[in-house]
Amino acid sequence: MVMAAAGAHRPGPLKQQNKAHKGGKHSGSSQRRAGGRVPVKAQPRRRLRDLNRVDRRHQALQLRRQRKEAVLAEKRSLGSRDGPPHLVVVVLLHSRAAAQDSLRLLQSQDSATVRADEGGAGGFALLCPRLKQRWRFVTAQAGDLHAVLDLAKVADSLLFILDPVDGWDSEGEHCLSCLFAQGLPSYALAVPGGTELPPKKRIDARKKLSKCIEKRFPEAKLFPLNTEQESSLLLRHLSSQKQRHLAFRARRAHLLARAAEFVPSQDSDLVGTLKVSGFVRGQTLNVNSLVHIVGHGDFQLSQVDAPPDPLSLNPRVVKGQKRSQQDMEVQDDSGNGAVEMEEDVKVLMKADPSKQESLQSEVVPDPMEGEQTWPTEEELQEAEDSLKANKRVVKVPKGTSKYQAAWIVDDGEEGSEKDDDDDEDDDMDDDLMEEAVSQEGESSEEEEEEEAGEEESETMTVSECLRDEQYDEKMEEDEQMLERYKQERMDEMFPDEVDTPRDVPARVRFQKYRGLKSFRTSPWDPKENLPRDYARIFQFQDFSRTRKNLFRQIEKEETEGASVGWYVTLHVCNVPVSVMESFKEGKPLVLFSLLPHEQKMSVLNFLVRRHPGNSEPVRAKEELIFHCGFRRFRASPLFSQHTSADKHKLERFLRPDAALVVTVYAPITFPPASVLVFKQRNNGMHDLIATGSLLSVDPDRIVIKRLVLSGHPFKIFTKMAVVRYMFFNREDVMWFKPVELRTKWGRRGHIKEPLGTHGHMKCHFDGQLKSQDTVLLNLYKRVFPKWTYDPHVPEPVPWVRSESALPEQEVEME
Repeated sequence: MVMAAAGAHRPGPLKQQNKAHKGGKHSGSSQRRAGGRVPVKAQPRRRLRDLNRVDRRHQALQLRRQRKEAVLAEKRSLGSRDGPPHLVVVVLLHSRAAAQDSLRLLQSQDSATVRADEGGAGGFALLCPRLKQRWRFVTAQAGDLHAVLDLAKVADSLLFILDPVDGWDSEGEHCLSCLFAQGLPSYALAVPGGTELPPKKRIDARKKLSKCIEKRFPEAKLFPLNTEQESSLLLRHLSSQKQRHLAFRARRAHLLARAAEFVPSQDSDLVGTLKVSGFVRGQTLNVNSLVHIVGHGDFQLSQVDAPPDPLSLNPRVVKGQKRSQQDMEVQDDSGNGAVEMEEDVKVLMKADPSKQESLQSEVVPDPMEGEQTWPTEEELQEAEDSLKANKRVVKVPKGTSKYQAAWIVDDGEEGSEKDDDDDEDDDMDDDLMEEAVSQEGESSEEEEEEEAGEEESETMTVSECLRDEQYDEKMEEDEQMLERYKQERMDEMFPDEVDTPRDVPARVRFQKYRGLKSFRTSPWDPKENLPRDYARIFQFQDFSRTRKNLFRQIEKEETEGASVGWYVTLHVCNVPVSVMESFKEGKPLVLFSLLPHEQKMSVLNFLVRRHPGNSEPVRAKEELIFHCGFRRFRASPLFSQHTSADKHKLERFLRPDAALVVTVYAPITFPPASVLVFKQRNNGMHDLIATGSLLSVDPDRIVIKRLVLSGHPFKIFTKMAVVRYMFFNREDVMWFKPVELRTKWGRRGHIKEPLGTHGHMKCHFDGQLKSQDTVLLNLYKRVFPKWTYDPHVPEPVPWVRSESALPEQEVEME
């Protein structure tokens, strides 16, 4: 070291001396001018930066070792004596997949014990005391969409059973699309069968299958499943592979029911207490928090018990059992399970009413909440005068009192009230261009009705009549689909454009709309003219801060309750008997604990993108089915553009080429959470139309509907032009005079004055117009979603690929 220091290079007298850097007027120079004094907060950062290289290397090594130990501990706990059993969901992706043979091979492990599950699901548990591992296998068909998605929410691993020739069919493809969109846990691919093929063809079939699955599962390994040795390799792979985390379940306690018992209440047999037994996963389960039973709703807990573990690896459980001639023995302990529970049940905790979360999901608005002052004498006199002025003469029967006569409505008044109601709900029905598009369809329907009337006199057999009715129904569906395609194409060609009505003044028809100088920069108060439904929802002062504090509390603080891996029995209060009936039918019973505020209603915004497998037009405010995290519900959403501005333009259709924001009324969910959007067909099938994630919970997100009125230049001067066909009376021109005009070719201008009484107007622009240009006037209105939230989603019919949808190329616009 001394020799190296003595031979170090020193600069000579000719070394170039550069000027020192001048800091200027940025933040660093102010600290230097302050006499070298540095704030206290900057000290720890400097101390971290001053670590030498050896200390930094040690610090990185310690962090790496901690992460590695955490991963190994999690892997060792899964399926061990202290952790929950390794939950494997077997998904059959083809109708020809050999399910029973695969399960029989998995059960035939040496020195293993098999125990059947309660309920009609047909699952079983596999206990291997020699390997100190325990698994639980549950089978799900690809056609049973809700069961597959519910089980994938809580599964540790998915085992896909493929066909040795085709891999998966159309049902399996649809199931995989839904699983990938929801979030895929760890998985393995097994291929049973194929031994009947000759060896050469077997190799070719395997190569073809590997190429087929490469798109969905790149670099995935195929496990043959024909012998006991291959099944042992598969189990070893499942237990040792890296676990993939799903964020929405990692922060919530969840449980898959292994056994359930329904105790009806004293008042009614339809509602009672549901005792659900299973292993706690994810987080510690607190008895005072609410639980959500997937597909059935939110409920409170009254008590948590700790019965003996039915899947214990303790040797004394297996002691005394002699193996039969087969490789293994199936024990069905469902009969004496209830007796054991009654003997050794320990009450872990009971709910505290003062700390228990409330089930209240909506605010009950008080209509008299606003301050109301007593009217003055002048206001009372003015009200009486207006009543006298509005008096009308109505013919009534003899003996009718004044009160009864006030309720008699003229024909003209009925029409005006209907018009008012139509204006209230005009969000999607007010586009007159759609009426123009649909005129052809109406005329064709009238012709069909006339032809049907003529054919009524003909005699037919019953079978032919039924066949014709079914065919006519199919033709009507095709015509409706063609009409939707036309409306979608018209909206693409002429976005937001409507024709000005001739029978109603434009100032009346568009009285709820306003003009904006700039859609991007003009102000819009988010608390202005809110609907009554906004009085029913909850809103956070700062949602992101609440979410951050809540997640930090989950990670750092230890909550009291049932720890992960415990076998517990939850007493769920006021549960309808239909939940127990669905469990007996073989449906999976999945429970999630709710975070604070997650039972309350608010406005949720989902960021979704159109699924490439579906091209049917989807209009805003159509009823759709949403799978958001652990919830599923029906709602009528709004579609809007995804931008960073404070106002977002409404989209009338779900666009295939861009990501859109979907806005609905729904219970609060803290992101991250995956979102799947389905549309129900007439036959009960659910088509996946969009996938995405939860963006925010924000009622103040402003969705603006735009209307575009168009006119045509009649006479063109240097910077002036006479425009017609935008309005049809002088008063409308004067009413919309302050609104700025624009043209499709980029000119801007304003209305100067009306000409005549038929809606012509003189306009001034920033340049000369072209004769083929179109003059446009933009109007804006804030819109809100409809309150159509429904937590009940009907079970879907097994999915079949639709062939009746019209391709876009076939739609012609006249």
